[in-house]
This record gives sequence, C-alpha cells and structure tokens, in this order.
Amino acid sequence: MVFSAENSKFSLTVKEMGAELTSLKSKTTGIEYIWCGNTDIWYGQSPILFPIIGRLLDDKYRFNGKEFEMPKHGIVRKKPFVLTENKTDSLTFSQSADEESLKMYPFNFEIKVTFKLTDEGLKVTHTIINKDNKVMYYSFGAHPGLNCEIGDYIEFSDDCELYTERIDHDSILMDEKFPVEMENNRIVLTKNIFDNDALILSGYKSKKVSLKSDNHNRIIDFYFDSPLLGIWAKPNAPYVCIEPWWGVNDNYDKKDDISMKRGIMILEPQESKNFVWEIKISE
Repeated sequence: MVFSAENSKFSLTVKEMGAELTSLKSKTTGIEYIWCGNTDIWYGQSPILFPIIGRLLDDKYRFNGKEFEMPKHGIVRKKPFVLTENKTDSLTFSQSADEESLKMYPFNFEIKVTFKLTDEGLKVTHTIINKDNKVMYYSFGAHPGLNCEIGDYIEFSDDCELYTERIDHDSILMDEKFPVEMENNRIVLTKNIFDNDALILSGYKSKKVSLKSDNHNRIIDFYFDSPLLGIWAKPNAPYVCIEPWWGVNDNYDKKDDISMKRGIMILEPQESKNFVWEIKISE
C-alpha cells in the first residue's frame, strides 16, 4: 500500500514496505525528484538501513558470545511499517521488533519515520528507540535516490579535499583510501564514477551538499549531520543516492563482538535517538 501527503508546494508518496519514499513532486513544475525504482536498473528508491549499513563479514556478527546472521543493510527495509499518523502534509510510520527480527538482532527496538513536507521540500526524521532492558548496539543510514543526469554534479558547501573508502566485490570494506577527483568542491557524476561501487566519504566539514546541473537552474540542497556520506548509483544511471551514514560496512578484521564494530552506536535502555536529513529545492 502507498500513502500520500501534500502541501501547497509539493506532494509525496511513501509505501508501507520499508517505509520507502517513492515520490517527491513539485506542484509548481510537475517535476519528480525521487528515482522511479526501475527494476531493470535499481529496484530501490529510498531504503532505510538499520541496524547495520552495508554488509557484515560472512553476513555474521557476534553478541555476548552468540553468533547471528543478518543480510546486507539490515532488517527493516524489506518488512512493512505501520502508518501511525496521517496528516495532510506529513506521514509517520513505525516498525518494531518481532519474533523474526529477534532471531537476527536480539534487541527489542522500535523505529519511527516521519516525512514532513515544508515550503522548500521535505524533512525526514528517523527515531530509533531501545525498548529493551539492555544496551542496544546499532548503526543507521538513509539511502534516498534523486533523479539527475550524467554530467550533473554534487557541490560541497565547504572547501574540502576528499578521499573515499571503497568496498570490494563482496561488499567488504577495503583498507586503502583513494583520492576523489574534484574541482571547485564539486564531484561530477560521470558515466564511470561508480564503476567501483559507492564513494564512502568522511572528514568533510560540510553539513550540506547541493545537486546541481549546467543544463537547468534547479538545485537540490541536501542537509545532513552524519560522520560518513555515501554517494552511489548504478553505473551510467539517471539518478544518484546521497546517503548519510552513522556506521559503515565491515572490513576483513573479524570482531569478537558487535560492540567492537567500527562506527557502531549504543543506545541505553528505554532511550531514543533522532536522525534527520532534509531536502530543500530551488526551481
């Protein structure tokens, strides 16, 4: 099922499966800003990554001496959420731990997602709640796909010289860092930029990047506050994913416990944490 909201400037749709954003459209120009999810290229549109980002080594991890198995990007993106609040200009969804999730992730969690339209675009708030009586270990990431064209570029708001980490053919993080080709703080989206998969960036000062084009005057300003930023698309595809990450793929250094995983966060019992990203559109 797909749910809708609108204000005077924009409309949005979100499907209950994975609480995945499927449309953000301007009512002024009729332009669609979210990738369509063409299964011949990439079936996703804006998956939610929880409680891991990317892939675990051998798809497994250990917690308190017990081994668990979990698929790439975690357990919530391919399960339905429940619509808990439906306002004219916003939608809120929730998913909680169940018998199936506890076999892969032994924590009693709840994740809430609110999609709120603004006069300038969209604000998305993810709330992670630890409903357990023990400390919860987790990572979180967003993965929205934005329509664009080859030759468009991503511009950082602050001066930067970036290096990227990369994953190998098994989606495991490599140790080496590679320089990112930039000019005037811009990463140009060429046909081959993602031939070696995603750019995994850190060490930047910017809390905003802008998706721009030399072919039109529209600008998508993307606001985030994450320690890592993934930028990815299928090679030569007409979209780009701008992905704020609080966590990262495993490398080949096997850990004895998930608490030792790079980028892992902790949430005390009965506490919650918000993660926010926002899109502001100029047309």
